[in-house]
Amino acid sequence: MEFAQLASWQGLLHFGGLSILMLLANVMRRKIPFLRRSLLPTAVIAGFIGLAIKETLFIPVFGQTQYDVTLSTLRLITYHAIALGFIALGLKSADAVKLKLNNNKSMFSGLLIVSTYLLQGLIALSLTIVFSYTLFTALFPAAGMLFPLGFGQGPGQAHNIGSLYEVDYGFVGGTSFGLAIASFGFLWASIAGVIYLNTLVRKKQLIRQKEHKSGLISSQEIEGPDEIPVAEAIDKFTVQTALVLTVYVITFAFIYGVVSLMQAGALGNFGVETVAPLIVGFNFIVGMLFALLFKRIFIGLRKMNLMTRQYPNNYMLNRIAGTVFDFMIVSAITAIRIEDLRGLWAPFLIISFIIGIVTLIYVVKMTRRIYPEYPIEASLGMFGMLTGTASTGVVLLREADPNFETPAANDLVVGSTTAIMFGFPVLLLVGIAPRSGLSTWLTLGIIVVLTALVVGILLKLNPKQANS
Repeated sequence: MEFAQLASWQGLLHFGGLSILMLLANVMRRKIPFLRRSLLPTAVIAGFIGLAIKETLFIPVFGQTQYDVTLSTLRLITYHAIALGFIALGLKSADAVKLKLNNNKSMFSGLLIVSTYLLQGLIALSLTIVFSYTLFTALFPAAGMLFPLGFGQGPGQAHNIGSLYEVDYGFVGGTSFGLAIASFGFLWASIAGVIYLNTLVRKKQLIRQKEHKSGLISSQEIEGPDEIPVAEAIDKFTVQTALVLTVYVITFAFIYGVVSLMQAGALGNFGVETVAPLIVGFNFIVGMLFALLFKRIFIGLRKMNLMTRQYPNNYMLNRIAGTVFDFMIVSAITAIRIEDLRGLWAPFLIISFIIGIVTLIYVVKMTRRIYPEYPIEASLGMFGMLTGTASTGVVLLREADPNFETPAANDLVVGSTTAIMFGFPVLLLVGIAPRSGLSTWLTLGIIVVLTALVVGILLKLNPKQANS
């Protein structure tokens, strides 16, 4: 039987392959001291293994057609997984997140995150514009906007917007460029993060803590007193999965409606060229908003006694989010097409190195102002998150604060939430920058102003103000 005849197995084979990669990477991380010390997440290791296998074996063994099918499937998994993960997090009951934070800390955490995005975008966009007119004329001038997405927000966002730039604006290799940025971000978070950590230990500014041991899971995390049973007429995990998928179907309906409206002429060319692609690219934000809406509806129904049981379960929703994010990371890194980066390696490496160094210096400086009681823990967590994802931030943080005795972990959560509000105008610039040369320069000018404004606020911050 020819491989082409196994079309009905394609989806399962791809998920099975990603699963094998994660199991293999988990063994390697446990058994190889270098990988264990690097703090690279298992999913990242699995992604690089998958990338090596895909780029060396797929075309010789399976042919170009199967290579293209695999690439398309991996990118599809990445696109949907990020939205499903955000929806799962958005459905979590608010009762489980009781954060003991000072009045202004959440605002300053959000400003720190957004200011880092802006700084990364300012540096990257300035360099890609200069490079595109001088040394590397094949470089897409607006490509710099992918760096804060890849470094600051992870592979899902970098994939979505890289694909948008490639399909709608002609950036050849844009998807792979965005995914490569996110992959290098993980390396910065893990390798540079460990170097910074060991430097603190050598200077005796930090005593590295023993490895954290997770405690037993309370039965109430899985089945609270007012929640639906674990297994009755329908399994509790099935309900959580159904809730997430229901919200995603509604998300699709909304996106489809908006895109159809834009294509029908609403908002003219701006709607077709900017609004519609952004709505499609930021499917995870739309999904998160609908998840939050569903959560508010559930709360309202509970208050009116129309719903007597708590349906969303935080523990299981966390597991769903963790699972889809792991698959997202593996598929995103594996989906990089090395050939697409031909001619782009030099500017990519130069910009990545500069942004990595600047991000580390900036985060260390600012965390000393905003979090004077625990600057080291805060800098490790924020640097890990702002070059990788929240999970890499937590991994670095646990090396200094394994039991989360400082509020640094909470700052990551609350800061990310408030950053969505502060950073929304920045997201609009992502869709404006690639439209023309003038739009790219205009975007750069706006970023300069926004960066000066937000960084200026943080530099003028009195440390007591952040803790009052």
